[in-house]
Amino acid sequence: MKEQLITHAYAIAKERYAAVGVDTDKAIARLEKTPISLQCWQADDVTGFERDVALSGGIQVTGNYPGKATNIDEVRQDLEFAQKLLGGTLRVNLHEIYGDFGGKFVDRDECEPKHFKSWIDWAKAHDLKLDFNSTSFSHPKSGNLSLANPDKGIRDFWIEHTKRCRRIADAMGEAQKDPCIMNIWVHDGCKDLTVERKRYRELLADSLDEILAEDYSHMKTCLEAKLFGIGLESFTAGSHDFVVGYCATRKLMYTLDTGHYEPTENVSDMIPSLLLFVPELMLHVSRPVRWDSDHVVIMNDQVLDLFKEIVRAEAMDRAHVGLDYFDGSINRIGAYVIGTRATQKCLLQAFLEPLPQLRKYEEEGKGFQRLALLEEAKSLPFGAVYDYFNLKNGKVVGEAFIPEIEQYEKEVTSKRK
Repeated sequence: MKEQLITHAYAIAKERYAAVGVDTDKAIARLEKTPISLQCWQADDVTGFERDVALSGGIQVTGNYPGKATNIDEVRQDLEFAQKLLGGTLRVNLHEIYGDFGGKFVDRDECEPKHFKSWIDWAKAHDLKLDFNSTSFSHPKSGNLSLANPDKGIRDFWIEHTKRCRRIADAMGEAQKDPCIMNIWVHDGCKDLTVERKRYRELLADSLDEILAEDYSHMKTCLEAKLFGIGLESFTAGSHDFVVGYCATRKLMYTLDTGHYEPTENVSDMIPSLLLFVPELMLHVSRPVRWDSDHVVIMNDQVLDLFKEIVRAEAMDRAHVGLDYFDGSINRIGAYVIGTRATQKCLLQAFLEPLPQLRKYEEEGKGFQRLALLEEAKSLPFGAVYDYFNLKNGKVVGEAFIPEIEQYEKEVTSKRK
């Protein structure tokens, strides 16, 4: 009966959207084909398998909800379970500290593709593709500065680390026959006032130039900006303006992390400008709350506007979507599902926007009609379309995922030490 209700509601929604010139079947097909990269670090609070030490280096996880993953098998187990509850195309995003090091200590400047072979095999077995990140935090040589460090020895250590990460990403891309997107983010900054802003940024640019001098055909590199870090509040070397300038002049993919801006900033307005000057965008979808933070994504105006601007710019082929939050205060698999479903809902609403008619009104100078249709589109039955998307993909519909996760917690995560 429930399946019949979902199908019936979709038929009505399909007809309603058709009245404003929107094909819901095509919108669902677009959503199914749009990959979303799940961040492995939500499963274990960004601990990884290198040192088992507390997070440091400008970022911090809050909360201590029971049952977090403590090893590589448990991280994969949680990702597999989340995958069962999520429709569409999924990828998995790894940090370097999540390598399969076989119980041995492998320092950051010694990592190799062999340390991620089991991840490549696992991803293939579960119909997933991999993305990658260098890891400059939570290390004795992290300090306040890594690639921008005046100490050549420390700077060279991180240059070598990042070079090796690009080689690993290339090996992943070659194995999966699809480019691996590798993100570079460094926490470099100062807690208090500095008189060396230009020097640190010159060093960062030089380090990045050296890293990017090597060409690879199976991976794409992106560079991420940050507002500030915990304990590094007064200065960030890799700020938005620095990264925009660097990516524009080097023709490099720009990573826009929506959690790295103040909640009142209109991040979506950056999209059309960035698309004029950088070849592609990597979107790390997150949620800021009062300060530079990474809360679980929800379906709000900021995320809706973000994807609407990309669709309006006809740039989905130049944008890659990944999640980047880490919440240790609630069930971590629940956080995966909430954030991914919210991202999908926002993507779907962007695909369902009656854009041809809106553009026609705008070209004809019909401001009243344009605003009226924008408002009416908000109450069109997109929820019925999203329910049908999940049904079509053989996934639970609506809030039915809640008891599924509760059962997994009872049988699996609650028994972890």
